[in-house]
Amino acid sequence: MFAISLGDDGAELRPLEPWQAEEYLAHLDRGRDYISRYVPLADVCHDLDSARAFLQRYAEKAATDTGRIYGIWTDGTLVGGVLFRTMDTGRGTAEAGCWLEPAAAGKGLVTRAARVIIDWAVEERGIHRVEWQVSPLNTASINVAKRLGMTRDGLLRGNDVHRGVRGDTEIWSVLAPEWRAARAA
Repeated sequence: MFAISLGDDGAELRPLEPWQAEEYLAHLDRGRDYISRYVPLADVCHDLDSARAFLQRYAEKAATDTGRIYGIWTDGTLVGGVLFRTMDTGRGTAEAGCWLEPAAAGKGLVTRAARVIIDWAVEERGIHRVEWQVSPLNTASINVAKRLGMTRDGLLRGNDVHRGVRGDTEIWSVLAPEWRAARAA
């Protein structure tokens, strides 16, 4: 398995695979309340079977080139991740996302990891538009979108239901020419 260094602090980005379901579930359990404020991962994966099934769905997405999931490890412990929830290479679009347990927040891990996967999507897979969907209440995730050089495209009003509460979704994106220009600068 490969690992990509995310900097001098020992953080690594690696594929997250079904055989790691137990580690993934333990990670979610450590941060369940924090993660589930905005991201339904913690609600979807509540035991080992559901965690394994979730990771298997992403293994199938990787096999069909329609999505990917990667874990972020610090000092050998899974603390979060980034993913392409959707990827359509024919249309050149992908939706990226992230999550972290509270002990890993505020260290720039998601920004660094998202840069790696967006760069791969643009340069290797020919993705033209990478989208970031976020609750307007999730300031940390909005700040990641800004640090990634994304532009706020708009607001989908009342389009999402999370834990029985209807909410809005901000759409942020970066286009391949913008991504390349920012990297060159």
